[in-house]
Amino acid sequence: MTKIQPKWKLTLKVLPFVFAAVAAKSITHYYGWEYFSLSPLFTALISANIFLVGFLITGVLSDYKESEKLPAELASSIETVADEFIIIAKTKKAKEARDGLAYCIAFAQAFLNWTRKKVKTGALMDKISGFNDCFIAVESLTQPNFIARLKSEQHLIRKVVNRIHTIRETNFSEAAYAIAEIITMLLVAGFLFVKIEPYYESIFFLAFVSFILIYLLFLIRDLDNPFSYYEKESLTEEVSLYPVENVKNRLTAATREFD
Repeated sequence: MTKIQPKWKLTLKVLPFVFAAVAAKSITHYYGWEYFSLSPLFTALISANIFLVGFLITGVLSDYKESEKLPAELASSIETVADEFIIIAKTKKAKEARDGLAYCIAFAQAFLNWTRKKVKTGALMDKISGFNDCFIAVESLTQPNFIARLKSEQHLIRKVVNRIHTIRETNFSEAAYAIAEIITMLLVAGFLFVKIEPYYESIFFLAFVSFILIYLLFLIRDLDNPFSYYEKESLTEEVSLYPVENVKNRLTAATREFD
């Protein structure tokens, strides 16, 4: 079976709504229920709704662009902490440093599980605090300013996790979503009772306008939560976790040097 490309999944999700609107239009036309005329006021309402949808897209895009950077920042902090443990393991041959490296790998995996809601936020925050024990274990084996640097990276890890949690659990503006969805439904419903001749033109305009407006609403919902890996439905606009997965794999390979 041919796999559908991600860019078309949202289109396929919208098409049933468009087909339903076209079917409803066929019914209203058949029974002569087209009581409205296509006035400039109606087209102005379409323009106003697109303006509102544009406002929503602008709002969610700012968070989305920030979200794209967060996995890379987290991966950099994890690897920086791991580098110090690797240095100590090579120079001091200390088991504590190898344990610290293993903890970095375990934390990267815990983070990946957390993005899929297999680990609770409180448990992940405890894992971040667990770095303290690793730092204490190697404190006598390295310079004090290195420990201060590790604490700074721990702070950045905690900051990134808190930011991802906020983006994941908070929608941009439910009130703005509500008014955009209401106007879209009213416009599509209005098209059902607007008389446009010839008939095939009314079908075209209804299908086109309903597809664009409904598609944009689904797209905004998708962009609003770029960390929705835990949802059963396959969405199209999740940010990549490759930096964290890549760091975990490279650190795992680095542990083989000490076997």
